[in-house]
Amino acid sequence: MSATTELKSLVKHLHNASTDEEIVTILKTLKQEAKITEAILRESKAGLAVGKLRAHATKEVSDLAKEIVKKWKTEVEREKQIHGGSGSKASAHAKPPVMRKASTTSTSATPTTPDAVKIEVTGDRTRDKCIELVYDALVFDSGAPSELILTRAKGIEVTVLNDYGGTNQGYKSKIRSLFVNLKDKNNPSLRESIVAGELSVQKFCRMTSQEMASEERKAADQKIAQENLFKTLGAEEVQAETDAFQCGRCKQRKCRYRQAQTRSADEPMTTFVTCTVCNNRWKFS
Repeated sequence: MSATTELKSLVKHLHNASTDEEIVTILKTLKQEAKITEAILRESKAGLAVGKLRAHATKEVSDLAKEIVKKWKTEVEREKQIHGGSGSKASAHAKPPVMRKASTTSTSATPTTPDAVKIEVTGDRTRDKCIELVYDALVFDSGAPSELILTRAKGIEVTVLNDYGGTNQGYKSKIRSLFVNLKDKNNPSLRESIVAGELSVQKFCRMTSQEMASEERKAADQKIAQENLFKTLGAEEVQAETDAFQCGRCKQRKCRYRQAQTRSADEPMTTFVTCTVCNNRWKFS
């Protein structure tokens, strides 16, 4: 069985794993036994599969996934150095013209990414610099092939260019905003979903910062918003005590509640309930 076929089989098992224990077992096998080259990663899509698990809710899974991605990235970079940047015999026959090793004799002109991918694809200094920024964000802690990441970066830049009609101030501000959100070390799932093609570059470019936030950030923002709603709506109203509601957390029936009109006048009022035992809060209409 070839290395690529074996890796594809492990990736398939990883996708089908139903428990954390199964995932950890497969990840440990990948870490210890998988023989990695850029060509194998590209064909098997193992880097994308493992990369997504860096945001897994279980710490053991996420930590192991991060270790594997870092290990594979080091191996791919070492392979590139050995083969003069070609990666492997397979990839050497398909060198993309936009990806070259940075010149050691020039200190100007062409943008160069941290992994020595030189970007000179549009003939426009501003556009090339923006593609470099997006690439730099996408490649952060990623095990995906450089060619794929560069393709996504170029697609994002073109979309923003078309949306703003040129390299104007709006274009530059949007690129900076996308870069900041992509570079967030606590949001690896955003980068991985774009690189994997699960989130189209067109949709990504038109998302708000709130929509791009990690699930943890969204949950925290929602909690803050709900707490603020409880504090502001009907803050001056007297809260009545009742045993008509049961707390979903502690199962007690010692509650306070108030009602407020939060929607249009023809809609029912919203009831805000607070458990006096555990301070759990909920609402319903």
